[in-house]
Amino acid sequence: MNHKANPSQKFASLAAAAALCLVAACSGAPAPGPSPDGVDLRGAAIGGDFTLTNPDGVAVSWNDFAGQYRLVYFGFTYCPDICPTDIQRLSQGLNQFEQASPELAKQVQPIFISVDPERDTPQVMGEFVSNFHPRLIGLTGTTDEIEAVKKAFGVSASKDPAGADGKYNVSHTTFTYLFAPDGKPLGVVPTDKGAAGVAAELAQWVR
Repeated sequence: MNHKANPSQKFASLAAAAALCLVAACSGAPAPGPSPDGVDLRGAAIGGDFTLTNPDGVAVSWNDFAGQYRLVYFGFTYCPDICPTDIQRLSQGLNQFEQASPELAKQVQPIFISVDPERDTPQVMGEFVSNFHPRLIGLTGTTDEIEAVKKAFGVSASKDPAGADGKYNVSHTTFTYLFAPDGKPLGVVPTDKGAAGVAAELAQWVR
């Protein structure tokens, strides 16, 4: 036998369904995603485990940061302008995000990885990162280790011919990557938009 619900039952059911939909829609912030200035890297084949050396000479693995968002920049300490500018913007942007969302910001680990292992010893890396965000970690390694990390993270870097004084530059990509707590790529953080752009991008992803 078929039973037909009376109008009041139908109304109650529809009202309950509508209430559930409203709660689902309003239960949190919009879904994570890039800002208009950012780049979505979800699904990209970059990243992966590595073991490098921190300024204290201690071996550090990519998996040591499991459970944290990872803000990663590849560069070199002897860079005359671009690297320190980008790292400064990254640091200031993280500072702004910390002020706005201190608990969320604790989940973000900034990491600077050298593409110039010949000159960037652990000591040199330590001196360099001390000028920026207090939680910024500098990592370096052997030439083979750095080459492997560059390949895994899709980073291009090559040593330019040295001048008469023996000094040389390193041409390299200058993206600031953001990785999820599970180590998968999320997006490119727009350091070219300054500290405010970095903070805004972090707010889009870190939940």
